[in-house]
Amino acid sequence: MNRDNDKGKVLINRALILGAGQFFLLLVIIFRLYYLQVYQADKYKTLADENRISTRLLVPPRGIIYDRHQVMLATNQQNFQAMIVAEQTTDVQQTLDAFKKIMPLSEDEEKRIKKDLKKNRSFVPIQVKENLTWEEVAKIQLNAPDLPGIIIDEGLSRYYPLGEKAAHVIGYVSSVSENDVKDDPLLEVPGFKIGKAGIEKLYEKSLRGKGGNQKLEVNAYGRIMKEIEKIDGVPGEKIELSLDARLQEKAYDLFEGNSGAAIMLDVNTGEILTFVSAPAYDPNLLTQGVSSEEWRALNSNEFNLLVNKAISGQYSPGSTFKVVVALAGLENGTINSQSRSFCAGKMMLGNHTFHCWKRIGHGYMDVVRALQHSCDIFFYEAAQKLGINKIADMARRFGFGKKVSIGLENEKSGLIPDTEWKWRRFRESWQQGESLISGIGQGYILTTPLQLATMAARVASGGYEVTPTFNKIQPGEKRVFKKMNLKDINLEVVKQGMCDVVNVPGGTAYGSRFDFNGQKMCGKTGTTQVRRITMKERQSGVIKQEDLPWKYRDHSLFIGYAPHDNPKYAVAVLIEHGKGAPQIAGKLLLEALKLDAGNQPVE
Repeated sequence: MNRDNDKGKVLINRALILGAGQFFLLLVIIFRLYYLQVYQADKYKTLADENRISTRLLVPPRGIIYDRHQVMLATNQQNFQAMIVAEQTTDVQQTLDAFKKIMPLSEDEEKRIKKDLKKNRSFVPIQVKENLTWEEVAKIQLNAPDLPGIIIDEGLSRYYPLGEKAAHVIGYVSSVSENDVKDDPLLEVPGFKIGKAGIEKLYEKSLRGKGGNQKLEVNAYGRIMKEIEKIDGVPGEKIELSLDARLQEKAYDLFEGNSGAAIMLDVNTGEILTFVSAPAYDPNLLTQGVSSEEWRALNSNEFNLLVNKAISGQYSPGSTFKVVVALAGLENGTINSQSRSFCAGKMMLGNHTFHCWKRIGHGYMDVVRALQHSCDIFFYEAAQKLGINKIADMARRFGFGKKVSIGLENEKSGLIPDTEWKWRRFRESWQQGESLISGIGQGYILTTPLQLATMAARVASGGYEVTPTFNKIQPGEKRVFKKMNLKDINLEVVKQGMCDVVNVPGGTAYGSRFDFNGQKMCGKTGTTQVRRITMKERQSGVIKQEDLPWKYRDHSLFIGYAPHDNPKYAVAVLIEHGKGAPQIAGKLLLEALKLDAGNQPVE
């Protein structure tokens, strides 16, 4: 009996323990439910909404780029695109093959499409082809039954009205690459494009704008059910440049297929009015995307279409540099306005012969006539008296040997040598003969067309440190430039020589003169050799330029300004392996004066 009672007590105790455990677990569950549903309600409501709501970025319109008269240099235009949605076709490759029968797809395009399809979910539309014409859209729609998964979408694409004529200054946009810094969620949007060169890259963040948001209700698979909310983004900022589209087009057209660069500045403000590197690429093609073969063709073109010659090309300045040597001599007192040298066509230094470009010589020359006739012997002797260090000092005061820094990428600094530079570079002493050839802008000296334009503006301004800018100076706004501490009388002597270059018979640019309502051009010509002429060739007769292969012909250079009595415009022109820089400069300056006289800004 006692045994049965003991068993009963054990069972009761076990039942009580089990019941207590069950009650405790029930309390835990109740407490947990209360905690989740009351204390954590807001948190889990948000998570639930995130499962139900998909937030997507909306790409804002890119900012417009204008010239100084509100002419559009970069804008947006309607863009019809063919897109593929993977989930809407049973066989992506079969759809692409059918599409190629209607419209060609390059190997690179097809690779890019497949790469994008792998990176994104099956319901995300992937661009197949953009910038479709109405005819192409109609063709795709007509063949829609054979193109499952292909849809037509409408967006905006970048367009450059001046095309190649402003390519190197405006630049272009292209798809975000793996190497681009992902500092903005917009850069993760499939097909988004950013500035890759020129002003487009310089002002990328301002032009890009800020993305908007679109809240969409989606199902468990992420498919869109309906739009809940839409907040438009902030369009990119408007950029207003100092460029004049009329002069930019004129400058490019004047090259007529020649290779080179032309830059025009406003002498008083430093505003860049023209910035040409010719020939150039069509930025509209690069924005749309080019194949590997097309890219190789652009890179291998003998005219270096992708190189911005205005800032990346480094050239011997030739006789344009005689302006610097003349001022160095006048400022240091080694020559004066009355100093004369006799040019017999050549001079000796030790056992070396240095030739003037005019074989029979120029006779007696003072500094004004030496500039007018570009006499090499006069400047050989001036450089010999000065020495390279004094020449280098004056050159640097005019902006040579360092970047002008206008913001564009790949600008070169050029080179102004001196005795210290040569010792560092070659562990050799400077030779007198090297000073002589530096006196005519050859030897180690290298400059860019932008530096030459800066020098021309500083001379024309009366010796102020004019600095170029792409920013348009607004009415009432002023830029104050530091005085270069050059004697006015010395500047006037050099400017007189530059005016005689163009306007007095015998001047090296006399054929490019003009007289527009009493306004004339002044300047200095330059020719630089790209090959060495041997003594044997000199004795037998120097080969004519037109008989040489293009890449061995001399460069033609010119710096100038106008009007002669109250300079407003300064210009530098370079033609690679050709002739005619003074003619281009003259026509461009004349066009600017005519526009001032008659044409009003575009409203």
